[in-house]
Amino acid sequence: MATSGIASGAQAVYDALAKEIANRGLDIVLSKAGSMGMDCIEPIVDVIAPGKPRLSFSKMTAKMVPILIDRVVNGDLNGIQPAYRMDEMELLLQGEKKAYFSGSVPVDCSGIPQINELPFYRKQVKIALRNCGMIDPENMDEYIARGGYTALHKALTTMSPEDVILEVKTSGLRGRGGGGFPTGTKWESCRRAEGEIKYVICNGDEGDPGAYMDRSLMEGDPHSVLEGMIIGAYAIGAHEGYIYVRNEYPLAVANLQHAIGQAREAGLLGKNILGTGFEFDIKIAKGAGAFVCGESTALMASLEGKAGEPRAKYIHTVEQGLWNRPSNLNNVETWANVPVIIARGGQWFSGIGVKHSTGTKVFSLVGKINNIGLVEVPMGIPLKDIIYEIGGGIPGGRKFKAVQTGGPSGGCIPDTMIDLPVDFDSLWEAGSMMGSGGMIVMDDKTCMVDIARYFIEFLVSESCGKCVPCREGIYRMNEILQDICAGKGRRGDLELLGRMAEAIKDGSLCALGGSAPNPVLSTIRYFRSEYDAHIRSKKCPAGVCKALIQYNIDKEKCTGCMACAKKCPVEAISGERKKAHEIDQAKCIKCGVCMETCKFDAITLS
Repeated sequence: MATSGIASGAQAVYDALAKEIANRGLDIVLSKAGSMGMDCIEPIVDVIAPGKPRLSFSKMTAKMVPILIDRVVNGDLNGIQPAYRMDEMELLLQGEKKAYFSGSVPVDCSGIPQINELPFYRKQVKIALRNCGMIDPENMDEYIARGGYTALHKALTTMSPEDVILEVKTSGLRGRGGGGFPTGTKWESCRRAEGEIKYVICNGDEGDPGAYMDRSLMEGDPHSVLEGMIIGAYAIGAHEGYIYVRNEYPLAVANLQHAIGQAREAGLLGKNILGTGFEFDIKIAKGAGAFVCGESTALMASLEGKAGEPRAKYIHTVEQGLWNRPSNLNNVETWANVPVIIARGGQWFSGIGVKHSTGTKVFSLVGKINNIGLVEVPMGIPLKDIIYEIGGGIPGGRKFKAVQTGGPSGGCIPDTMIDLPVDFDSLWEAGSMMGSGGMIVMDDKTCMVDIARYFIEFLVSESCGKCVPCREGIYRMNEILQDICAGKGRRGDLELLGRMAEAIKDGSLCALGGSAPNPVLSTIRYFRSEYDAHIRSKKCPAGVCKALIQYNIDKEKCTGCMACAKKCPVEAISGERKKAHEIDQAKCIKCGVCMETCKFDAITLS
């Protein structure tokens, strides 16, 4: 089970299943699995029975368990319809598919949609997430049954380190952690760096608000990360590796520790791996959750026991990184792609996606979107396919306004660019970036000035404070944005923000500081009229900034039902039953509860 499922009640469902199976003395194997990505329908229970497709039951509760067991045992699905079925499983590393049953689809399952018929999954291509939701992450045998560790065997027994690097270079894989640097080139530089002791590091410090791609991978398929790291270590010539993961990911840490123990016991970590004489081991280091520790040099400083602060990269970390020794750092998703590239070949991988952005990318799709969850799509897919087909559009039929990609340092892409291909270069040209894969969708009720203020405020709180441009610059930008949202904006503020942004980009010590102005720059670029409305007209078009809005009651529409008065938390609404009510503006805290409560559209916003 992944954290998303547990948050939806998966543990209670699992416990109820275990109890029901035991009480009835049934011969059913019960196991856990990670997230399939569609978190909005969790908890999900998959049932695999002889002669049947794999059936997935969504939004399960503990109370539904006895009914589910009855239906499954009796072969009667009436009253508890699965969300989807899987007729076959894809064994990606082998390049083949294996059916769950022989012959035609059983009659009682024919009306159940196949998983790839669901819009959420139809355009997804799962490489990094290939095993998540399909295997028990605590069971290494299930990982091996789907081709796990065959790529490692191939690399160690049939390929030289240079061959491995060439294969990764051929794939065109770029780092999935934010920078997008070519992975094979990075490995090659680290291998050529002088020094007998080298390190391989996995960056699992996922600090972007709303992002949980790496957490889900570590929870649902930890062995794929380990296998990628072992292959990388062989290619680079490293014998020690670290996984840096934040302490607030306890399930990811537990599953990784369990997997490392299994791999050691199986001779896949430690000395003489697979009898080849190659030696490599991995340790887990837990971080305290500082956003800046997602930056490579800050992460390495933290690993050394120092404060997590970045340093200038006059000398790259592949030459002098952890303890001043050659170190190769990639993030979780990058490592999880490596076994597939070695197994299927770099050419196969580069055939997916677009030029200069090959393969797939995992995004956490959150915000004002119907289908919240993790999605893995081919690079270059149009943004509209992610928003409207996979994501199912905007709740309540509202208008799509913008999407923020790349985490708090990313940019906001407007609705006019809905056809934009999602790849490294296109996002960069649009004033945003890929980042680690956060994708926050906004509707027409979102104030873009307030959004910029929110992200800058986050970055102020997470700045390590080491360099002046970041520490003082974004602090001052936050003050200006606070003033604009409070109706205290002044002419010239936008020009000042623009000049400050350029200075911060040029002068900051690390990439996090250098990219910090992106939310401001992109919102000024695409939503300048909203800034102008705040500064010149003292209005918030979206009705979000409390200092610039006022709730009123339309006396023509008000029926005097008193519903709003009962809900108002500060008793600012008064009036007699069946007579028009009034709002005391001095008391009103502009929470909007009255507007949400009124069934007659009598509350207006001005």
